[in-house]
Amino acid sequence: MTRYKLIVEYHGGDFFGWQRQDNGPSVQAEIEAAVKKFCGETVTVSASGRTDAGVHALGQVVTLDIEKDTNADTVRKALNAHMKHVRVSILSAEAVEDNFHARFSATGRRYLYRIVNRRSPLALDLGRAWFVPVPLDADAMHAAAQCLVGHHDFSSFRASHCQANSPMRTLDEISVTREGDEIHIAVAARSFLHHQVRNIVGTLKLVGEGKWSADDMRAALEAGDRSAAGPTAPAAGLYFVGVSFE
Repeated sequence: MTRYKLIVEYHGGDFFGWQRQDNGPSVQAEIEAAVKKFCGETVTVSASGRTDAGVHALGQVVTLDIEKDTNADTVRKALNAHMKHVRVSILSAEAVEDNFHARFSATGRRYLYRIVNRRSPLALDLGRAWFVPVPLDADAMHAAAQCLVGHHDFSSFRASHCQANSPMRTLDEISVTREGDEIHIAVAARSFLHHQVRNIVGTLKLVGEGKWSADDMRAALEAGDRSAAGPTAPAAGLYFVGVSFE
């Protein structure tokens, strides 16, 4: 038995999320089916982050165990060959120690949110970014976001159906930058609450529009109430970027 670590990218628009479920396609089920076709083994694959429906990944980390006598490069090639029908790609594969786990060994996770901020609608980026036609002030959004850095009660930015035991989280970094017509919101933390990033982005949009100030952002955080913050940004703009390990 060999444990493999995979780096995976996928287009979230094709799936009901990462996690296997009965009501629609998932990334987890596609990878597990590809393993079955490759070596005839029924496996359970684990990921560093369970992305929601419509959320993409650039560097999702996955672990799985295979009994077949093979090697990492063959695993990568075989799984890609059996997933040509879906927008999932195994970027790399490597054999790792048995105690390595994609989720439990992770010490940090990074997300990117893309906003396309222009008057003309999306063509190439349809389903891959949030189209916002009204002007946004990225500098104001960045300044307002800094109150979120550190250890806080993020109840105001937590989904109502979030299953986490505690709303307390430590946000290590958040930045808002403009690159031409795009605004990038990058966040890093050990772990996130359900919809935390999308709720933060939806609230920062209010700041960018000039409807909210940095003080309003801080007041929303301190309220500890979901109704005090802004709307949930669409899933299409969110990307699971990568994972840190000790």
